[in-house]
Amino acid sequence: IMTDTTIADKVYMEPLTLEYVAKILRYERPDAILPAIGGQTGLNLAMQLDRKGVLKECDVKLLGTSIRSIERAEDRELFKELCQSIGEPTIPSEITYNLDEAKEAAKKIGYPVVLRPAFTLGGTGGGFAHDEEELEELGTNAFKLSPVHQVLIEKSVKGYKEIEFEVIRDSAGEKIIVCDMENVDPVGVHTGDSIVVAPCQSLDKDVLQKLKNSALNIVENVNVVGACNVQLALNYAVIEINPRVSRSSALASKATGYPIARIATKIALGLNLNEIQNETTGETIETYEPSCNYVVVKIPKW
Repeated sequence: IMTDTTIADKVYMEPLTLEYVAKILRYERPDAILPAIGGQTGLNLAMQLDRKGVLKECDVKLLGTSIRSIERAEDRELFKELCQSIGEPTIPSEITYNLDEAKEAAKKIGYPVVLRPAFTLGGTGGGFAHDEEELEELGTNAFKLSPVHQVLIEKSVKGYKEIEFEVIRDSAGEKIIVCDMENVDPVGVHTGDSIVVAPCQSLDKDVLQKLKNSALNIVENVNVVGACNVQLALNYAVIEINPRVSRSSALASKATGYPIARIATKIALGLNLNEIQNETTGETIETYEPSCNYVVVKIPKW
């Protein structure tokens, strides 16, 4: 628990906004910050602090995945271009910056479409539009909620099977897949709200290996340093990635016994996978891929 005073030297209870975090950085003058452990909010704040020059002003280093790599993963247009350049299949889509552009894009792509605002947490502000009326209603909110007023209009793949991989990569390029997960609910139900099974149960080995190779290829080319969640739709396209510790990371850690957040933090501090000891045995390095000889099911409970 990061806000536990027995672990943290100091705990601030302040709004997670650029203004307040900048004040704390100017007062505390830390050597570095580690945004990838702070969820989507951590990534967004780190990028704002960088853009406003606060990190440079306070001489604060960003640990783990670089700002450039975070942008490549989080900016819908950059991510799409990256996937296309490395031969990974993408869903037909168009980046838009206002409602008129969104309507034009939807006409071109063909309804139904999904709206994906850039830099929002858990799909906030997004949704499915079956016609222009629904697009107008969703789009107004989506552009408002995206901090960069950018919304991806994407062909709907609602109903496809959704597969996730939890990947760890160090700065030397060594990477492993910690866990593969199969969403029982199809694309269209947010993975946080979905019933998820680990490891995958209904895919044959060849298909699973093909998806694993895609996940590793993307994480390598984004240049992630730490943990990353990769989401793919069958049959078969890249949905998105999260270059950070996520809710899926927590599930993958529990399912496999592999401490993703701990290992990601050590990697961000400069250690490589072959330098990190296995806590349980005290000997082996963390470059092994954990294997599950059991099935773990996550059911969201309200």
